[in-house]
Amino acid sequence: MQRLTLAGGIPDDLKGSIVALGNFDGFHLGHQAVVGRAIQRGFHERRPAIVATFDPHPVRFFKPELPPFRLTTLDQREALFAHAGADAMLVFEFGEELRSTSAEDFVTRLLGERIGAAGVVTGDDFTFGKMRGGNVDLLRNVGAAHGIVAEAVAPVLLDGERISSGRIREALQTGDTATATRLLSRDLAIQGVVQAGDRRGRELGYPTANMELGDYLRPRYGIYAVRVTLEDGSEHPGVASLGVRPTFDPPKELLETHLLDFDGDLYGRKLEVALHAFIRDEKKFGDIDDLVAHMREDEAQARHLLALD
Repeated sequence: MQRLTLAGGIPDDLKGSIVALGNFDGFHLGHQAVVGRAIQRGFHERRPAIVATFDPHPVRFFKPELPPFRLTTLDQREALFAHAGADAMLVFEFGEELRSTSAEDFVTRLLGERIGAAGVVTGDDFTFGKMRGGNVDLLRNVGAAHGIVAEAVAPVLLDGERISSGRIREALQTGDTATATRLLSRDLAIQGVVQAGDRRGRELGYPTANMELGDYLRPRYGIYAVRVTLEDGSEHPGVASLGVRPTFDPPKELLETHLLDFDGDLYGRKLEVALHAFIRDEKKFGDIDDLVAHMREDEAQARHLLALD
């Protein structure tokens, strides 16, 4: 899997590709349908398949004051696209130049001249170009005049409702991990580097791997049963606290993960913590004994939810 940018250019062996075009944040079932169709076309037409995504998200460019909302990092999207079978990921760096590019120029100059696309696949609601002036009809018509065969994939429905990143965000913000998992086809996973903490968890008998949330959406604060993937690909069950640790001063937003039945040093290592099930809201406890008692209950519940008991 290659990661490409327009500034870096498109290698000759990837010219004439089929491009899946969209934001693809979360890479949910609807996104998978678009990318899957591009890969299918590439296979049948004997062309490479490229997945094009945007970073930063256009919404972040236009509304920088919005709270974090990302469901995946670029690294996670690259891994997901590779697993789906794509040959490369193209990152459109969204800035003033791309914002001011007309829809027609986006098709002719970027997709045609600079990328050399032979085909493009999008969702049926995809818009692009200055003032969002382009849609699937314009893409199809202008593309056809320049040798680019464009098509739109119908929406994927679940329970009669369109699957969307917004729907997933709403589920996570209410602690409905089951719905988020169904829409994503996997648990939401937060990736980060473990930081040195104050070692309170170790003193309480529950050492934790502490990570900042960065640009990720903030799911409902609370305690979660989780599955943790280490850099070596090994997976470990765990229980995590996501929130501001209200029992301790000063409050600090963290994802604190205790790996069950694990003994090892995780400082400085990159982890991926998948939120499998919401257990309870975070709570301020009056004393440490009460906190530890609840931590034991949380561990027991996590073991049950992860089918370890």
